Amino acid sequence: IDFDLILENIKDLNSLVGEGISQIEHTPRGARLRRPQPLPLTLYQNGIVVGNGAFRPYQHPATQQCLQDIMDGYFPSELQPRYPDGV
Repeated sequence: IDFDLILENIKDLNSLVGEGISQIEHTPRGARLRRPQPLPLTLYQNGIVVGNGAFRPYQHPATQQCLQDIMDGYFPSELQPRYPDGV
Protein backbone atom coordinates (compact mmCIF):
# COMPACT_ATOMS: atom_id res chain seq x y z
CA ILE A 1 0.00 0.00 0.00
CA ASP A 2 1.46 3.32 -1.09
CA PHE A 3 0.34 5.66 1.70
CA ASP A 4 1.98 8.70 0.10
CA LEU A 5 0.01 8.08 -3.10
CA ILE A 6 -3.20 7.60 -1.13
CA LEU A 7 -2.73 10.91 0.71
CA GLU A 8 -1.81 12.75 -2.50
CA ASN A 9 -4.84 11.37 -4.34
CA ILE A 10 -7.17 12.18 -1.44
CA LYS A 11 -6.01 15.81 -1.61
CA ASP A 12 -6.65 15.82 -5.37
CA LEU A 13 -10.10 14.26 -4.95
CA ASN A 14 -10.98 16.74 -2.19
CA SER A 15 -10.08 19.67 -4.43
CA LEU A 16 -12.08 18.11 -7.26
CA VAL A 17 -15.30 18.24 -5.21
CA GLY A 18 -14.57 21.73 -3.92
CA GLU A 19 -13.21 21.18 -0.42
CA GLY A 20 -13.94 24.22 1.72
CA ILE A 21 -16.31 25.73 -0.84
CA SER A 22 -19.89 26.38 0.25
CA GLN A 23 -22.79 25.19 -1.87
CA ILE A 24 -26.23 26.72 -2.26
CA GLU A 25 -28.92 24.77 -0.46
CA HIS A 26 -32.48 25.68 -1.40
CA THR A 27 -34.94 25.97 1.49
CA PRO A 28 -38.69 26.63 1.60
CA ARG A 29 -37.95 30.29 2.48
CA GLY A 30 -35.15 30.84 -0.03
CA ALA A 31 -31.61 29.53 0.08
CA ARG A 32 -28.54 29.35 2.30
CA LEU A 33 -24.89 28.44 1.98
CA ARG A 34 -23.89 25.01 3.23
CA ARG A 35 -20.51 23.37 3.43
CA PRO A 36 -20.45 19.69 2.45
CA GLN A 37 -19.79 17.36 5.37
CA PRO A 38 -16.48 15.52 5.03
CA LEU A 39 -16.20 11.76 5.31
CA PRO A 40 -13.14 10.96 7.44
CA LEU A 41 -10.78 8.19 6.38
CA THR A 42 -8.49 7.04 9.18
CA LEU A 43 -5.43 5.02 8.20
CA TYR A 44 -3.92 2.68 10.79
CA GLN A 45 -0.92 0.40 10.67
CA ASN A 46 -3.14 -2.63 10.11
CA GLY A 47 -6.37 -1.25 8.61
CA ILE A 48 -8.74 1.66 8.00
CA VAL A 49 -11.93 3.22 9.30
CA VAL A 50 -14.22 5.05 6.86
CA GLY A 51 -16.50 7.59 8.52
CA ASN A 52 -18.03 6.17 11.68
CA GLY A 53 -17.82 2.65 10.30
CA ALA A 54 -16.16 -0.40 11.70
CA PHE A 55 -12.43 -1.08 11.60
CA ARG A 56 -11.48 -2.81 8.35
CA PRO A 57 -8.21 -4.75 8.13
CA TYR A 58 -6.06 -4.29 5.03
CA GLN A 59 -6.41 -7.99 4.20
CA HIS A 60 -10.18 -7.66 3.67
CA PRO A 61 -11.06 -7.59 -0.07
CA ALA A 62 -13.43 -4.60 0.30
CA THR A 63 -10.67 -2.62 2.03
CA GLN A 64 -8.20 -3.51 -0.71
CA GLN A 65 -10.69 -2.40 -3.38
CA CYS A 66 -11.38 0.88 -1.56
CA LEU A 67 -7.68 1.72 -1.31
CA GLN A 68 -6.99 0.60 -4.88
CA ASP A 69 -9.72 2.94 -6.13
CA ILE A 70 -8.06 5.83 -4.27
CA MET A 71 -4.58 4.88 -5.51
CA ASP A 72 -5.99 4.82 -9.06
CA GLY A 73 -7.26 8.38 -8.52
CA TYR A 74 -10.96 7.58 -8.14
CA PHE A 75 -13.48 7.95 -5.37
CA PRO A 76 -14.03 4.54 -3.75
CA SER A 77 -16.71 2.72 -5.73
CA GLU A 78 -18.40 1.64 -2.48
CA LEU A 79 -19.26 5.30 -1.80
CA GLN A 80 -20.80 6.08 -5.19
CA PRO A 81 -24.41 5.13 -4.29
CA ARG A 82 -24.39 7.45 -1.23
CA TYR A 83 -22.21 10.20 -2.72
CA PRO A 84 -22.69 10.30 -6.50
CA ASP A 85 -20.89 13.67 -6.79
CA GLY A 86 -17.97 12.67 -4.57
CA VAL A 87 -17.28 13.28 -0.91
